[in-house]
Amino acid sequence: MKKRRYILLLALVTLVAPLLVPVGARNPESAIEQSLASLKPDYLNIGEIKLKRFTQKGNHLTVEMNDEFSYLPFRDELVKQAYDTVRAVLPSKLRHKKLTISAGGYEISRLVPFADPHKRFTVACHRPIVEPVDRLYTPSHGLLNRHIALWQSHGYYFEQSLNRWEWQRARIFGTVEDLFTQSFVMPFLTPMLQNAGAYIFSPRERDTNRHERIADNNDDASTYAETSSGKEKWQRGGVGFAHRAEVYTQSQNPFTEGSFRQTKTTTDPHRAIRACWQVPVPERGRYAVYVAYRTVKGSTDDALYTVYHRGGKSQFRVNQTMGGGTWIYLGHFDFAPGEMARVELSNLSREKGRIVTADAVKIGGGYGNIARRMSDKHPACDPAVDYESQTSGYPRFTEAARYWLQWAGFPESVYSPSRGENDYTDDFKCRGLWVNYLAGGSSVLPDSTGLHVPVDLAFAFHSDAGTTPNDSTIGSLGIYFTGKDCKVYLHDVPRQVSRYLTDLVLSQITEDLHRTCAPQWSRRGMWNKSYFEARVPEVPTMLLELLSHQNLADMRYGLDPRFRFLVARAVYKGILKFIAFQNGFDYVVQPLPVTHLRSEFTGTNRMQLAWRPTTDPLEPTAVPERYIVYTRVGDGAFDAGTLVTDTVWTRTIHPDSIYSFKVTAVNRGGESFPSETLSLCRSSREKGVVVVINAFDRISGPDSFEADSLVGGFDTRKDFGVPYLCDIAFTGEQYEFRRNRPWLDDDNPGFGASRADRETQVIAGNTFDYPALHGRSIVRAGYSFVSTSDEAVAEGLTDLTRYRLADLILGKEKQVTLGNDTSRYAFKTFDPMLRKAIARYCHNGGNLFVSGAYVATDLWDNGTPDPEAQQFANRVLHYTWRTGQASTSGRVQPTPSPFARFNHLDLNYWNTLNATCYAAESPDGIEPCGAGSYTIQRYDDTRIGAGIFYRGDTYSTCVLGYPFETIVSDTERDALMQAILSTFDEAAGSDTPSNEPH
Repeated sequence: MKKRRYILLLALVTLVAPLLVPVGARNPESAIEQSLASLKPDYLNIGEIKLKRFTQKGNHLTVEMNDEFSYLPFRDELVKQAYDTVRAVLPSKLRHKKLTISAGGYEISRLVPFADPHKRFTVACHRPIVEPVDRLYTPSHGLLNRHIALWQSHGYYFEQSLNRWEWQRARIFGTVEDLFTQSFVMPFLTPMLQNAGAYIFSPRERDTNRHERIADNNDDASTYAETSSGKEKWQRGGVGFAHRAEVYTQSQNPFTEGSFRQTKTTTDPHRAIRACWQVPVPERGRYAVYVAYRTVKGSTDDALYTVYHRGGKSQFRVNQTMGGGTWIYLGHFDFAPGEMARVELSNLSREKGRIVTADAVKIGGGYGNIARRMSDKHPACDPAVDYESQTSGYPRFTEAARYWLQWAGFPESVYSPSRGENDYTDDFKCRGLWVNYLAGGSSVLPDSTGLHVPVDLAFAFHSDAGTTPNDSTIGSLGIYFTGKDCKVYLHDVPRQVSRYLTDLVLSQITEDLHRTCAPQWSRRGMWNKSYFEARVPEVPTMLLELLSHQNLADMRYGLDPRFRFLVARAVYKGILKFIAFQNGFDYVVQPLPVTHLRSEFTGTNRMQLAWRPTTDPLEPTAVPERYIVYTRVGDGAFDAGTLVTDTVWTRTIHPDSIYSFKVTAVNRGGESFPSETLSLCRSSREKGVVVVINAFDRISGPDSFEADSLVGGFDTRKDFGVPYLCDIAFTGEQYEFRRNRPWLDDDNPGFGASRADRETQVIAGNTFDYPALHGRSIVRAGYSFVSTSDEAVAEGLTDLTRYRLADLILGKEKQVTLGNDTSRYAFKTFDPMLRKAIARYCHNGGNLFVSGAYVATDLWDNGTPDPEAQQFANRVLHYTWRTGQASTSGRVQPTPSPFARFNHLDLNYWNTLNATCYAAESPDGIEPCGAGSYTIQRYDDTRIGAGIFYRGDTYSTCVLGYPFETIVSDTERDALMQAILSTFDEAAGSDTPSNEPH
C-alpha cells in the first residue's frame, strides 16, 4: 500500500514540478520575445516583433531580434527598459551574465540617435552659395549657411513602352503622388527651411508660373548689356549657356551651346562695372529668378547680383566658387506686364583680383522643353512606325527631375544613366546621382567631380500606397540605408547617421500629429533598405513615405493645408535638430505666425498697426524676439520690410493711397510665415470710415463622405475646400466612389479614381489679402477704411463702436474638422464671442455688411444646428437660411425692393475653379427675416434669394450669400459697394461724419 502511494506521489510530482518552474527558466526564448514585444507602443504599426536567436557562449548572452524590433524609436530610457525587461524574465542563474540585445545588425544602444557623439557628419561653410545682402535678421541658431538637397517624388515622364507621357502613379482622390507631395514641399517645407537660413536645391522646377523668359550674354543688346570703366571691361570666357533651340532632344545640353563673360573683381566702387540682363514681363505675377555663371580658377565668392522688381530691389552675394554651369535660384519676385524684369551683376567685391563670371538669367517656370521618343532599341519599337519626338505639353513644374536636370545643364550620366533607354528608372536614379554631383569637389565629397556644394543632407518626400477597410490611417514610414560594402561617409562617419536623421524626423512627425490633430496617427517602420535614393547619396539621406495616397482616412488629412503645414514644420524641426547636433550648436525653432492683427487711424495722416505673438505649445524655443512689418502701397508689391521690436507700430500715411501690411515674427532660428494682410486708406473726400473685418481664415481640404464600407471619397463639386494661397496638386474630381473597386492599372485605379482635366492648373485659394480688395471699392465710393482681424474684434481689441459702418468678410468660412478628428472644429462663421461683439455693435447703431458662401448653411445645416447662432442671424442680422448649394450659374440679378440702388445691378462671381480667385461653388440661398428686411438679389438660374437688406430703427444690415470678393468685375464690385454704403447712409438719414479721430 505504501509503495503504491509513493509511486502515485512520484508521478504527481513529475507532472506538476515543471509547472512550478518560472516561465523564463522553462522557455527563456519565448519569455524574451514576449517581454521585448511588449515594449512596442500602440501607435507603432511595424508588424510582429520576433526573436531571431538566443545564444549563450561562456559568460555572454546574446539576444538577436528581427528587423521590426529595430523600428522602435530607441532612446536611452527604452534601451534600459529593454535590458531590464529581459533580465527580469531570465532564469536566475543567467541574470548575472553579460547581455547584448541587437536588432537590424546593431546593438540597440547604437540605435539611439547620436549614440556615438564623436562620429558626426559636420559641414563647415562660411559663405553659402547665395546670401541676401540686406537680411533683417540672422538665423544664427537655425540653418544659416546650410545646403539641403530636397525633392518631392516622381513627376510627369515619358513612358517608352506606351510612347506617351504619363504620371508615375495613379490619379486618386483628386490628385496624383507626382503632384501631391509638391503640395507639402513647395508651399510649406521649402519656405520653412529657407526662413531658417538654408539654401534649398531642388531637382525639379520650383516655379509654377507658366511663363519663362531667358536673357543671355549671347543675345542681342535688347536683353544683355555691359558697362565698362577705363581698363575694367568684360571679356569672353569659355563655354556657357545659350538658348539655341525651342525643344531639346537626345542629350543636348544648353549649357554647352554658348559662352560666358568674365572680368576681375574690384574693391573700388568708382571702378565697378556691371553686366545687365532684362526681359519683358508677359503677365503680372510672381516669378522665380535664376542666374547662371561659370566656376573657374580664382572665382569670387561674393558676386553681387541685384534684382529689380515691383517691391524695389533685392541684392544677393553669390559664391561663384560653387554651382557654376546650372540655374541657381535667387528667389521669387513680383513683376508687372509691360515692365522689364532686370538683373544686374557687379564686379564690386570685398577682395580685388578674383574672377566674376556672367552667363544667363531665367525668370519663370515655363513649359517642358525636353522632347522624347521611343528608343529604337526598345522592345516595343515597331520599325513600321515613324516615332516623333514629343514634349510633355505640361508646365515644367509638373515634370520629373530627369527633364529639369537636362535643362539645368547636368551631365547625361546624372540625368539619364540608361542613356535614353528608360526614363522611369532614370528619374528615380538621377535624384541620388544629382546629390553627389552637387557635392562633388566640395569638402563633403572632395574626390568627385561636381559643383563643389557642401551639401548637409538629402531628403526625399514621398507618399505610399495601401488601404485599410476601416477608418484607420496607414501612417508614416522612414527609409535609410547604412550600407553593405561601405558603411561610412567621408572621414569614416558611419552611415548610421542617416538612421538618426530618419528617427528624428519620423518621431517629430508622429509626436506633433498626436498632440495636434491625429492622436491615432500610425508610425510605421524605419527601413534600412537599399533603395537607390537612399543608397547612392554620399551625405545623410532620408526617404519619407508620409502616408498612403490610396487610403481615404490618410487623404482626409493629406488634402488639408493645415495638415501639410504641421507635417512640413515637423520635418523642418527634425532636420534642424539633426544638423544642430551634427555640428554642435543649440538650435532655435522659428516662431509661428502672429495673430490678432489690427489697424487704426491715430490722426489725419498717422496710422497704427498692432498684433499678438503666438505661443507654440509644441516647441519652447519658438519664441518671437522681433518682428518684420512688410508694406505695400497701392497696387505695388510688398517692400523688404521694417524690423521692429514691439507689437505696436506706427507710421505716416498719405491720403488716397491704400496701404497694406503683413507681419512676421523672427528669432535666432528664423522667420515665421506671414500673418494675414490688413489694409487701410484715408480718403481725401471722406464721407465716413468703414472698418473691414477679415474673418475669412479658413484653409481646409474638400468635403468628404463615406457610407459604411460601400462608398466614400471627396465631393469637390460641393466644396473644393480652401487651398493655402493656391493649389498645385489637383488633377480633377473623383469619379469612382465604390470602395470595393480594386486597382487594376494606373489607368484604372479603382476606388478613388479621378479625372485629369485640372492637372496642369494652379487653382486660387485663400490669399488672406481681401481687405485691400474690399477697400478699393470702399475708397471709390468716397469712404476711408481701416481693417482688423475677427479675433481682435471678438476679444475687444478693436472697438467697433468707433465706426458706424462695418464690412465683415466671411469668404468660404465654415466649421470644419481636420481629418478624422471630430473632437475639434475650426472656422465657425459666427462663434459666440464674435456674435456678441457684432450684436453690441449693431444695437449701438452700427451698420453691417456681411458676405460669405456659408453665411447661413454653417448655422443651419453643417453638422449639429446652432439655435443661438440662428437666432442671432434672425434677430440681429435679419436673414434666415433657405438652402445651401443655391446656384451653379455664377450670376446674380436684382429683384424689386424698397432699396432702389440695387435695382439695376447684375453681377457675375467666380463659382468654378480658376487661377484668379477662389470659387464659391455652393453659395447660400437666404431670405429676409422680420419687418424691414427685403430680398435685393436672386441667383439667375434658381431665383433663390442671394442677398437681403434690412433697415431698422437704429441700424441696417446687408447680407449676401456669396462672397463679395468673388465678384469677377472691378466695376461690378464698385457699384455694389457704392449701393450698400449709400443705402446705409440713406437709412441713417444723412452722410453723418464718422466719430473716428482725425
